[in-house]
Amino acid sequence: MVLLKMKFTQQRRVRLAQGLWLLSWMAVLCGSFVFSLGVYLKIELLRRAEVMDNTEIHVVPNILMLVGLASIITNWIAGRVCQDSMDPNRFPRWRVFLLGWYAMAALICCLLVTVVVLSYALQGRLEESLKVGLRNGIRFYKDTDVPGRCFQKETIDRLQMEFRCCGNTNFRDWFEVQWVSSRYLDYTSKDIKDRIRSNIDGRYLLDGVPFSCCNPASPRPCLQYHLTDNNAHYSYEFQNEELNLYNRGCRQALIDYYMDLMNSTGPGVLSVIFIQMSVLLSLRYLQTSVEGAMAQEQPEGDSEGFLLEKGVKETLEEAKVKILLMLKYDQVDPSAAEGSPDAEKAPPTSS
Repeated sequence: MVLLKMKFTQQRRVRLAQGLWLLSWMAVLCGSFVFSLGVYLKIELLRRAEVMDNTEIHVVPNILMLVGLASIITNWIAGRVCQDSMDPNRFPRWRVFLLGWYAMAALICCLLVTVVVLSYALQGRLEESLKVGLRNGIRFYKDTDVPGRCFQKETIDRLQMEFRCCGNTNFRDWFEVQWVSSRYLDYTSKDIKDRIRSNIDGRYLLDGVPFSCCNPASPRPCLQYHLTDNNAHYSYEFQNEELNLYNRGCRQALIDYYMDLMNSTGPGVLSVIFIQMSVLLSLRYLQTSVEGAMAQEQPEGDSEGFLLEKGVKETLEEAKVKILLMLKYDQVDPSAAEGSPDAEKAPPTSS
């Protein structure tokens, strides 16, 4: 059963080859776009690696970069096939490679679909990774003199200012950790001693936040300390007043940023899938129509082009057999080796 058979004249084959050549180079540009998208997303994830607990989300940019490179190579080959399709002496050399080309093009489409699915499926993993990473970042904020954590304070401060956020969930997360280094505490002060003694873990806790939580758009000067004490500031009510701090937590800010970034790739990736499928189907029609004309020994005569010469099941089984034969091509046949001239000249082994 021949699937989707079409009639092709010489002029129609030439037009198909020309159109496919343009489409294949458009697919090369799309492959470059996908690769660049993967590199950009990878860089953005690496920039926040210090506030992420794992790297599972990196599978998305890794696949994008891999697929982008594969798309560039396969579609460049498709362009070369189009150039040789009208030459009876040059086109037959591509017949051996086209089966592998179709498999690679189909794999690229599948991987692109996988990227779109993973962009949504990994949101929960991304949230958990940021939750743990930001919690550790806030906890180690004060360790500016500890090797491996020296830049944690700078990272958190820049993050909160860039994304206009404060804390992990909100600014109250800073109330639960000692974010002021002990080297900057005067232990002769009664207030500091009382605060440390009042905590069961001996930590110096404050109802305050770092300067990077302050919102510069607020008309009121920044309030960093005694945020829960209504008497500490003039005309101030902790429960009712809109604080001059960023109210959004950094975890939600980063999730929104990365999910917007990955979701925005969806339409672009789907467009690349459409173009890649168009190249795959068009090349199949071009191949079968050219081979049909060559089989009739009339390269400029009419021919038929189709997608599958047989049913889907029969085609898959036939492709499996061809692949197995290709894998066995380089293997030496033991019986042939025994009958070779070298085997006959070999001296018999003594018993």
